[in-house]
This record gives sequence, structure tokens and C-alpha cells, in this order.
Amino acid sequence: MNDYLIRERQDIILKRLKASGRVLAAELATEFAVSEDTIRRDLRAMAARGLCERVYGGALSVTPGSGDLKARTATIGDEKRALARLVAGEIAAGISVFLDAASTNIAVAQALPQGLDATVITNSPAIAAALDGRHDVSVIVIGGLIHRDVGGAIGARALEELSEFHLDLCVLGACAVDIEAGLTCFHYEDALFKRKAAARARRVVAAMTAEKFSTRAPCAIVDLAMLDALAVSDRLDAGARQALAASGVRFLAARQGEVMP
Repeated sequence: MNDYLIRERQDIILKRLKASGRVLAAELATEFAVSEDTIRRDLRAMAARGLCERVYGGALSVTPGSGDLKARTATIGDEKRALARLVAGEIAAGISVFLDAASTNIAVAQALPQGLDATVITNSPAIAAALDGRHDVSVIVIGGLIHRDVGGAIGARALEELSEFHLDLCVLGACAVDIEAGLTCFHYEDALFKRKAAARARRVVAAMTAEKFSTRAPCAIVDLAMLDALAVSDRLDAGARQALAASGVRFLAARQGEVMP
């Protein structure tokens, strides 16, 4: 098969990834009437170009939530700061709030108003550092081995310590957000930890940059129905907002700071 046909096949695979978030090598091999080894070579070549993430049996679309926390923190800009202000507005005085390891949640910590008199629990050293010197916020850091990509503790010790808290609010981080799949992330242990944190809280909120919408990572966190609110970017198009509204999730719009039904 010549290079033109290889590129054409990979372009079709890329369109499938963008549409559904994942592809299976066996299904693609049948569709294109080639061997699974041929498809795996395609997927390896596409992964090398940064077009997908290889997983067992196929590939996943690359989402903005991939990469380690340090790299994601470098991308904190106006969009994430606007989302952070919306989430910070959900944090009332005197409550206990869990801030999950996420770059937007670092911005949430920085956006907390003065005089809050709240308790912040986090599994992220970077979030704890962002609150250093605040006399109106008590900070509790959940410990254990720090996962290099997640930027927080998510192992057995962290799960055990998390069970000691009854939270008023949990602010989840997510690598991808989809109407059907809900919130998802790349690492299995991280998904388990996030679900436990959500289960320990009276209310659960999350924030989403525009690029994360309609993307999927391999590990499920929670359905959108589990969220009390989702902060969305002003860059999210009208169709995406309508889809979210139809799903029944309450979302906070970053442009006006208004609460949408």
C-alpha cells in the first residue's frame, strides 16, 4: 500500500478519534481489510506525531488534560482564571472544601476571597503552596506518594486519609468531559480517588475548558448527573451549551458569571 493510501487511512482514523474519543484496532482492521499489525503501525505513527494516545487494543484521542500537572499549570491563562473565579464563588465562608489535584484548581486556590475562614483539604502540594501564608484558610494535605502526572497523592494511604473527612464541597479535576461518558481521566487510581472524594462531599462541582468538551479519557470518574454545577468557558460554542443544558447539568457561564439552569 503506497504512502498516499496510508495517509488517507490515518486521516480517516483521526476523524473517528475526534468523533468518538477512541478506536479499536480489530474493528479498524476489519473495516480497512488490513491486518491488526498494520493498524497498530498506523496508531504508533499517529501517536508519535501527537495525534492520539496508544492504549491496549487501540487508541484514544488526545485531550488537553494529558501531560503532567507542571506542564498543565504552565497553561493557566485567562480562560482557567475565569473558570477559577466561578468555582471560587461556590465556596462559602466556613465550609470544608476538597480541591482535587488540577491546574484549574490551583487557580481556584489563588482566587479564594479573603476572610473566608474555610478549611481546604487537598491531595496536591501545588495547591497547598498556593495557599501558603493565608491566615483565613486552614489547609490539610492528604499524604502519600505523589503521582508524577497527576501532581497529587492518589494511592492507598491517600484513600485512607480521605475517608476521615466529611466534606461540604468537592471540586473535581478532570482530563475530559463528555455528555455520555461524564468526567474521565487517564489514570485508574486517580479515577478511584476522585470518585471517593466526590462520595465524601455534600456537593460536587467541576470546571471545564472548551477543548475538553466531547473528549474522553479511559477511566470514568462520575456522570454529569452527579455534579451540582459545572463551570464552563465563554469559548464553549452554542451547540455545546445546548447539549449541556439538555443533559440537565447546572452550569456556570464564565462570560457573565451567571448561573444557567
